[in-house]
Order: sequence, then structure tokens, then C-alpha cells
Amino acid sequence: MPANLDAVLAHVDAHLDQSVERLKALVAIKSISTDPAFAGEVKRAAEWLAADIGALGFDASVRPTPGHPMVVGKDHAAAGPHVLFYAHYDVQPVDPLNLWTTDPFTATLVKTADGDTQIVGRGTSDDKGQLLTFVEACRAYKAVTGALPLKVTLFFEGEEESGGKSMAGFLTANQAELGAADIALVCDTDLWNATTPAIVTMLRGIVAEELEITCASHDLHSGMYGNAARNPIQVLSEIIASLRNPDGSVAIDGFYDDVAELPADIAALWQRLPYDEAAFMAGAGLTTPAGEQGRSVLEQTRSRPTCEINGITGGYTGDGFKTVIPAKASAKISFRLVSGMDPKKISDAFRAHVLARLPADAKANFKPHGGSAAVTVPADGAFLRKAATALGEEWGNEAALIGSGGSIPVAGDFKHLLGLDTLLIGFARDDDRIHSPNEKYNLSSFHKGIRSWVRILAALAD
Repeated sequence: MPANLDAVLAHVDAHLDQSVERLKALVAIKSISTDPAFAGEVKRAAEWLAADIGALGFDASVRPTPGHPMVVGKDHAAAGPHVLFYAHYDVQPVDPLNLWTTDPFTATLVKTADGDTQIVGRGTSDDKGQLLTFVEACRAYKAVTGALPLKVTLFFEGEEESGGKSMAGFLTANQAELGAADIALVCDTDLWNATTPAIVTMLRGIVAEELEITCASHDLHSGMYGNAARNPIQVLSEIIASLRNPDGSVAIDGFYDDVAELPADIAALWQRLPYDEAAFMAGAGLTTPAGEQGRSVLEQTRSRPTCEINGITGGYTGDGFKTVIPAKASAKISFRLVSGMDPKKISDAFRAHVLARLPADAKANFKPHGGSAAVTVPADGAFLRKAATALGEEWGNEAALIGSGGSIPVAGDFKHLLGLDTLLIGFARDDDRIHSPNEKYNLSSFHKGIRSWVRILAALAD
């Protein structure tokens, strides 16, 4: 480790208040990417970031895309490895506004019963606070040593929360520039718990399908046509019910063909992690795991594939009652994939499952909503080992090497389009209420996140 590491960490501690003020300034920009009414605010956030990192000595620019802009900043003065750091600066809408206890775009410090402080506001956790942990680590290095310990490219996206439609094209067009790094770093994930850091080594992929069942040519009177007319809601319900077996496993033919068991060393590490299944379920007001029997909750949510119904519509759903047999019914269904599973193969298998169960007079229409393969990072990689050691030194607990139940498509894009493995290291907590009213980021997450990146950069440069 460099001799000046302690001085850089001390600078982080001494200037935490200024770091928080910068987070407040960024949170105040209403960068809601999914609503066209806020396009100007999204651009303003990109310009704010470019100006901020430009003042630190990065060669910074706002890059236009068919959607919202990207921000790229480069500081390649140092020798040694080259890291590409990614985060997103756009945020989710704030609705319903009446459930917020503070102004969502005024980052507000709130004391908690355990003596910690929460920074409440939209984007504080997802992902502006996480983004700034890395920028503030770079700022501390620049202030103390005048330089970064390795080559750094910063890459900030402005439409992650609205589908990231410009990402693949942007990476392809800038492959030579962004793919020159040795490793990608993404800060959009969680701690294992309040005192245990984590590196995500397995990130599930996703397939999302919208299924529409049509029977009659128009809505029908249920008294005149009841019994005789095929009801698309019933057809859809029966198909949905057929997707799982009684033991909780997915019933689609071939679904598990390419699913491997956890490697023995990772399984052993997971068994050592502090994890309370009952508390996890209770946090959602539930008591009984509903997935594959014989699999732990940790396996069900982190290392096994899923099939979930995300929405269902059909018939009259307004106030009062309407005795109608609808012509159509639809459902949104998603699959989380693990390493080895092919999104197209799963999509094809799902569609075949549906088509094989259509009765007379029922037709199915499928609308895809994207798909991405799972991403796995070798747990014995040199960059990962160094990052894990650095995290352990900062937090005082061994870093957990975990799978993530969610999907972060950019990690797959980095692998498939740039050829880069990704270290997914974040400092959010599972109670940060991301995408919900009263989103927050603990001040301890922000502070120790900055310190963690200082240590990780030193370790990777060593």
C-alpha cells in the first residue's frame, strides 16, 4: 500500500461535510429519465457532473446519444492498471409525492435511533450517492497527492432507470476508448449487512415477456354468452398456474437444462455468512418461502432462476360491476436467469409452453420486453482478491462474495461488447427504499463508501 494512504483517508474524514454538500447539489437536479418533461434536468445533471470532474483534472465531456447523454471523464496520467468506473445519474419518478416526509429533491439529513444519520432524497442511494463515493475518493487523492494512483475512466449513464436503450450503441461506437480498461467497476449494489461489505460475483440475467390472450372478437354479455364463450381470463389464469410445479420449481420444459449448482467454495462461503431467513421473509410480511423446496432462501433469491408474474389485466376493473366476458386478457411475466442460461432459449421455451396449452378459439400474442444473460465474475481473479482485501481492511469484516437477485444489464454489456469483467461493489442497504418514497442513503454508507474506494484504488494500483 502507498505510504500516503492514511493521509488520503484522513482527508476524506476531514472533508466529509463538503462531500455531503456536493451530494445535496446533485440530488437537487430532477434527473428523471423516464419522463420527457425532465429531459432538460437530465442534461443539466450531466453537465454538472462533467464540470465537477473536469475541475478535478479529468478530460471530461458530455456525450449525446439518441436518448439522454452520457458523461465520460479520463485521467490516464498514472502508470499501472486502468479502471473503468460506471454509475448512473438518472433517477426514478417520485410518485406518490404525498408519501414523502421531506422534499424528494432536497437531500435531508435525518438522525436515526441508533445514532446514524440518513440522507433522504430521490437518488441518494440509487445511484447519485453511490456515484459520488468514487468521485470523492478521486477528489481526496487529487487533494493529497496531486494525482490518482492508477488510470481512471469515469462513465456515467443518464437513462439506466428508463431502459438504457442507448447503452449498447454507445459502447459499440466507443469500444476502443472504453474497452481499453483492464477492469470495470460498478457501484450500484448493496452491502451484505450494515457492517459487512460485499462484492457481487454473480448477477442474474432477465427475460421479460408480455402475453396477451384473445378469444372473442369483442367483449361479450356474460348472461347471453356465459358458458358458451371462451373466457381469456380463465385461459390466461390456467396458463399462469401451469408455470410452476407443486414443489415450487418452474414447470417449463428444459428450463433447468443449463443451470449448474453453486461451486463448492462459494456454497461454503455462503453458509458462513450471517443470514436470517425468517427475518428476511418477515421484512416483506411473509412467513413461508414459496420457491423450490429443498433450496435455502439465499439460493432461491441469489443463485437459482425464477419465473414471476409481474402484472395481470383483463375485463372490467373500475368501480362497481360490469357483467362482461372480455375479448382479451394479458400478463407481464419475467424470468431471472443464472449463468449458462440463454435468454432466447428461455423465451422460446416459455412461448412453446403457452402455445401448447391454448384451447380452441384462443390465440396468443407475445411482446418481448428485453433480455440479458447472467454475468459471472471469477471469484479467484486478481482484481477481485485485491478489492476484497481492501474492503475487509476498511470494514473490519471479510467481504462477502455473493450473487445478486437483480439484473444490471450494463455488466453484461461490458463483458460482451468491451470484453471487460466487472467488479460490482456498492454500499447501499436493503432498507434504502430505492424507487420508493423516502429513499435514503446512510451517511455511514456514503462515508465508508468513499474510504473503501480510496483503499480499493490503492490496492488495485499496488
